Order: sequence, then C-alpha cells, then structure tokens
Amino acid sequence: MKLYDFPFSPNCRKVRATAYEVGAPLEYVPVNLLRGESRTPDFLRRNPNGLVPVLEDGDFVLWESVAIMRYLAAGTPLLPTARRVVADVDRWLAWQLAHLVPAMNKVGFERVVKQARGMGPADEAVVQAGTTDFHASIAVLEETLAGREHVAGPLSVADFAIAGHLSFAPACGLELGRYAAVGSWLARMLARDSMQRALDDAKALQ
Repeated sequence: MKLYDFPFSPNCRKVRATAYEVGAPLEYVPVNLLRGESRTPDFLRRNPNGLVPVLEDGDFVLWESVAIMRYLAAGTPLLPTARRVVADVDRWLAWQLAHLVPAMNKVGFERVVKQARGMGPADEAVVQAGTTDFHASIAVLEETLAGREHVAGPLSVADFAIAGHLSFAPACGLELGRYAAVGSWLARMLARDSMQRALDDAKALQ
C-alpha cells in the first residue's frame, strides 16, 4: 500500500500515527503542499479534490483521512465492532471534522500557512473567531474526558484523529493549559510510540 501525504499536515499525521499503531505496511510518497504538488494533473487523477492524504491499495484508491484511518484499522482493536462503542467512535470522528478542525484551520491558516507561503500578516479577527470556536470545542472534549481514559471508552481511531489535530495546537498558538483532562489525555496519546513517530516525521520537514 502507498500513502501519498505531507507529514506536517494534521490530517496526514493522524493517518500516519494510526498506521504506525496498527503496523500497517505502507510506502510513503511525499506530496509537498507548499510547492503545489497536490494540484498536478497526476495527483488530481488520484484525488480530484487536490488534497492529502491519499491511500492506494492495489487498484483501490481512497481519499479522506478518516476513511483511510478506518480502512487501516479494520480488524484491529482501534476500530471496535460493538454497536454502541463504534457509534461513539463515529460520533467523535464526526465531531472533530465538524467542530475542532474548522476552528483550528482558521487559526492555522492565518498563523502558520500564511507565514510559510509569505502571504502577509495574520488577520487577527479571523484568529480570534477561530480561537473562540476552538475553546468552545475543547470545553466539550474536557467534559467527556473528565470521566474517561479515552474519548470513546477504549483506545480507538477517534483518539488518534483528535490527537493528530491537537498536536498542531502549539504551532497555531492555541493553549490547552486550562483543560486538565484534555491535557492529561493528550500527554498520554503523544507519549505513544506511534504518535511520536508521526510527530518526528512532521518535524523532519521543518
């Protein structure tokens, strides 16, 4: 299997961490987003959206990070099968896509992407709006993690999906210090070998 990705991207790092956790044998093909490599005709044949990551398994091509995570984790403990547990996992996967990611993307684009591409200063009004949305989302996560070791009960792809994005929070200047339960959970997640490998891959690009 091949994974076309850009390790600095949170969507890619959460897929890498999942792959490392389950021991998926992947060949990594770099796609440099800063150089526009996801917009080439060759890449667009793999994903017409022009986004990474993309998984190739023989003649099967799969895009969208959560779909790839679920595909890699199928048949492992990271993707439970009990009806209510898997519904809870899906709930948190949907939550990070609907609430956490849009908030972080607002801030990340202004503070990280603009700087990397020389696009001028951050729009502080957008940063403030994204920061407000971020803290509203993290308050919801804090309430859940106050009574759980992991977001859906057992360790699952949902933990890797959320941790992959929150590992990007320091680069965005987003603080988690006031959230004790989230901070403790995130520290446990980032201490896992699989997450450390994914983070090391991202650091190698800096």
